[in-house]
Amino acid sequence: MPADPPVVGIDLGATNMQFGVVDGANRIVGRSRGKTEASGGISTVLANMDRGVRGACAAAGIPLADIAGIGVAAAGAIDVSQGVVLDAPNLCWSNVPLADMLKSTFRRPIALDNDVNGAVWAEHILGAGRGRGDMLGVWVGTGVGGGLVLGGRLYHGGFFTAGEIGLTVIRPDGGPGERTLEDLCSRTGMLKRMADRLPDRPPPADTAGLASACAAGEEPAVSVVNEAADLLGVAIANWVTGLSLKTVVIGGGVTEVLGTPYLKRIHRSFTANVFPDRCRGCALKMTQLAADSGLLGAALLAREMAASR
Repeated sequence: MPADPPVVGIDLGATNMQFGVVDGANRIVGRSRGKTEASGGISTVLANMDRGVRGACAAAGIPLADIAGIGVAAAGAIDVSQGVVLDAPNLCWSNVPLADMLKSTFRRPIALDNDVNGAVWAEHILGAGRGRGDMLGVWVGTGVGGGLVLGGRLYHGGFFTAGEIGLTVIRPDGGPGERTLEDLCSRTGMLKRMADRLPDRPPPADTAGLASACAAGEEPAVSVVNEAADLLGVAIANWVTGLSLKTVVIGGGVTEVLGTPYLKRIHRSFTANVFPDRCRGCALKMTQLAADSGLLGAALLAREMAASR
C-alpha cells in the first residue's frame, strides 16, 4: 500500500508557534519555530504561520505542493465543525474563522482544534494512551486544560467544552481566582499562592524554580505543590467515577518539570477519592510525547481531514 502523504502540524500558542512536517509513519521530518506576535493582529499571525509552514517544508525537503493537509492546535475555545476560534483570550481573538483564512493562504484542507485536544489525541494514537481505549487527558501549565477520547474519537460535546477539567469548580466558596482547578493548580495559580505566602520575598519565576525549591524541601513551595497535586487528584477521581475511564494521561509543562514525585502525589489523592474501589484500576500515566504532543495531534487531525475529502 502507498504511504500516507505528509501533513503539517502547527502548535499555536500565545507567544510561540512550532511547526512540523509529519510523514506517513508519523515521524516529524522537518521543523520550524517562530513568534506568534499576536499583538500585531491577525494579519501578522497569519504571515508568521505562512513563514513557519514554509520553513518546516524546507527543512523536510518536501514542497508545500506535496502536503496533503494542515492541522492547527490552538489555545482557546474552538468550534471544530466550522473551523472558528470562538474565544482565545491570550491571542485577543473572538470569532476568528481561522480555518478559512488558512485555506485561502495554503489551498489545502485545514483541521482546527483546541491545543489540549490535539495533545490528547496524539497521546491516544501514538503515546501514553495508545491502545488503552477511552481516556481523559489533563495538561497542567500556565493554565489547566483537558480533553476526552470516547469511543475512539475526540469527544467535543454539544458546546465544544468537553474535557475542560481546568474549569471544574473545586472550591465553590472561594473568592475570585480561588475557585477552579485552574485557579489553584496551574503554574500561574501556584506561583500566585506562593507570592501570597511570601510577602517579604519574591516567589520562583517559573516552574523550574518551583521544582528546585521543592527538591530542596523549601516552604511554601512544597506545601503549595502538594496541595495542588491533591486537588488535581480529587478532580480526576470525580471524572473517572463519572465516566468510568480506564486511563488518564497527565502532561503539560508543569507535569514534565515536576515529574514522578508530582504524579505519585496526584495518584495518591486519586486513589483515596475515586469510587468505587474498582476504579482504582484506572491508570494515571505521564505524557510520552511531551512538547511534541500538540504538533503531532494537529498533524493527525489534518491527515484525517485530508483523507475524508
